[in-house]
Amino acid sequence: MPRGTAPAGAVSPLPVYVLTGPTGTGKSDWALRLAEAAPVEIVSVDSAQVYRGLDIGTAKPDRAVRERIPHHLIDVCDPAQSYSAGRFVTDALRCIAAIHCRRRVPLLVGGTMLYLRALLGGLAPLPQASPQLRRDLDEQARRAGWPALHAQLARLDPLAAERIRPHDRQRIQRALEVCLVTGQPISQLQRQRASPLAGLPVSLWALVPRERDWLHRRLAARFHAMMEAGFLEEVQGLRARGDLCAQHPSMRAVGYRQLWAYLGGEWGLAEAIERGIAATRQLAKRQLTWMRAESLLRCLDPETDELSWYRDVSRELRGLGL
Repeated sequence: MPRGTAPAGAVSPLPVYVLTGPTGTGKSDWALRLAEAAPVEIVSVDSAQVYRGLDIGTAKPDRAVRERIPHHLIDVCDPAQSYSAGRFVTDALRCIAAIHCRRRVPLLVGGTMLYLRALLGGLAPLPQASPQLRRDLDEQARRAGWPALHAQLARLDPLAAERIRPHDRQRIQRALEVCLVTGQPISQLQRQRASPLAGLPVSLWALVPRERDWLHRRLAARFHAMMEAGFLEEVQGLRARGDLCAQHPSMRAVGYRQLWAYLGGEWGLAEAIERGIAATRQLAKRQLTWMRAESLLRCLDPETDELSWYRDVSRELRGLGL
């Protein structure tokens, strides 16, 4: 399903593959099995795997796997820093170009929809962050709460407020910042976009389970397996660094946020685990909502369609002479 075509007489560009889906559907396993035998390199589309030290809770491929199979955009950022959709687009485009130069095909794998939207549809011409304005907004939120700032956003930009939850601190702050700096609603600016992948053939697949209960069972089992593998100890180590807090984007990742709160005495461990599982289910629900709105996605059943997908991709790669 190409998003662009080459001019007549030109050499056709190599494709870009995207394999997405809700968390816990097995995307990484599918990608690894393909990359074992096909000329593809994996580019992570995961807003938590970019952070060094967030390993168990992000289901990050271990170092031995990454040494055997090329992976990109994993461990590129310290958890005390922020990693934005804009930086992801820049880094992903650089990776795609380098992979194509090696006559291989990039396989973008992950479920961070903000990153995928930015790469597939382009970024809006938004202003740089204003540290002073952000501090002012944080202070307002400390006094009145983020729902009050969400109400302020609803007056300035009703369309953006409809898409943002009243407690989504990062998105409320950014939307208000853009409105106050530019005098224009962020929803209006976001319509002024062009795809960075224009001219490249892009194929998009999504692993979408037929049964929601199947996914819920997998998510619960995976979270418990992470706990047995040392997830809590991983968060304890991050907390012991002393330079991280609950407001860092890295520590707001699903699972990390709930265990961080447990370590801070907000609730017991059993409740933290249940909250982590619930948050993971909510994330999967939001991901599915986005996928249903993306008309170019080809949906695959994670239980039954892997072999046919592998055969189709392998056939296409052979047709490209790879």
